[in-house]
Amino acid sequence: MSPLQAPPASLLDKYRGDAGVELYTGRVSVRGGEAGHARASGVVRSDDGALAVDLRLPPELGGPGGGSNPEQLLAAGYAACFHGALVLLAQRADVVLAEVRVDAAVTFARDPVDGLFLLSAEIRVCLPGLDRALAAQLVRNTERICPYAKMFRQGIEHVVTVES
Repeated sequence: MSPLQAPPASLLDKYRGDAGVELYTGRVSVRGGEAGHARASGVVRSDDGALAVDLRLPPELGGPGGGSNPEQLLAAGYAACFHGALVLLAQRADVVLAEVRVDAAVTFARDPVDGLFLLSAEIRVCLPGLDRALAAQLVRNTERICPYAKMFRQGIEHVVTVES
């Protein structure tokens, strides 16, 4: 098995075209589990078998905890993507980073507009030893290119279909 490596900084090269070019699609399936309700007792499995997560309702929402939940999974994806984009930008700018940490929080809340639900997100970036102005510039630039940050800022194209 070859050692793990970060993607090349050339991944940041600008694409010019009239339509988006799909690079990868992650696919998962969720089932309701024992309670028949994904948030309460669901099971998440990826099509390649690499992801297998039991979902449980957190105590804050009246559940027993003891498993993951959609907010944690979304926060994990956001933090990982932001971290990766940050490291690539730093590499391209010849900025040496050490001990980079990205913390993400995704909050499930009541929506005062429709009385139902909404999500909010927060990212905190720790860049020890880096000049504060340079760190702020690097984070701002990362926020511009990270697809998760763009999704939270601009929304996301989505399609919902019903299958038999």
